[in-house]
Amino acid sequence: MGNLANRLLVPGILGVFVFGALFYVIEDLKQGLQNGLIVSGWALFGLMILLGILNVRKKLIAFNLGIVRHWVSLHIAGGVLAVAIFLLHTKGVIFPLGIYEQIIAILFWSVCITGVFGTFIVTIYPRRLTELGGEILYDQIPSVMVTIREQAEDLVIECSKASGQSTLSDHYDQTMDWFFRKPRFYFNSLFGGDRSTAWVNRHIEEVRRYLGNTEEQHLNDLYQLALNKSQLDKQFAHQDVMRKWLLLHVPLSIGLIAMSLWHVIMIHVYAQ
Repeated sequence: MGNLANRLLVPGILGVFVFGALFYVIEDLKQGLQNGLIVSGWALFGLMILLGILNVRKKLIAFNLGIVRHWVSLHIAGGVLAVAIFLLHTKGVIFPLGIYEQIIAILFWSVCITGVFGTFIVTIYPRRLTELGGEILYDQIPSVMVTIREQAEDLVIECSKASGQSTLSDHYDQTMDWFFRKPRFYFNSLFGGDRSTAWVNRHIEEVRRYLGNTEEQHLNDLYQLALNKSQLDKQFAHQDVMRKWLLLHVPLSIGLIAMSLWHVIMIHVYAQ
């Protein structure tokens, strides 16, 4: 968070300067009995277009357009500036009257809320993924999960054949099979919890006392696979939410820009 604060210093100062200049221009227009809302409206619309460029920047990796984290800092500072200009444009009204204006307001504040959520995500979650280590590409996680489950099932079958006992196999069917089937403890992982590992430890140790030496060796191998699956669950949760918040934030942003464009057109049509 400290690095982010440092990167926001210059964009923040620039944003304060821009807002101050815009406020001065609008007040000067008011003194001349002119409509300052046109200026604040165009400034807000232009800023929203500028903020949307960040998404385009991410898709132009082949071009040298600056470090992404600097663009993110500009995006955050620009978002705060957009809120200030919005309130300036609406004269401090958070939720204006009129159905059309309310739709724009709902879209605007929805974009802001998802933006704040996204700021937390892009600040905290990449560091968590680094701490987890051995990062796997998001699209590869399902296939890796299937491989781990198949290894666990083969291990249990091998244990039953080698020991002539079904204790570990029965325990796997009753408890561990549920764990290996799909990602588990999604929200706990997002909040930095470790219920996944605790669950694995509890269910591994509760069967250990009933096993012979041969079975226990297989249990240790199963335990390692379960720990690998636990790490994979955490990676999946973090990468999944980092992707899905954009599926909400970007369409809302596009909808906001589209409605704002229509608003600008209508204002100028009726002004003539």
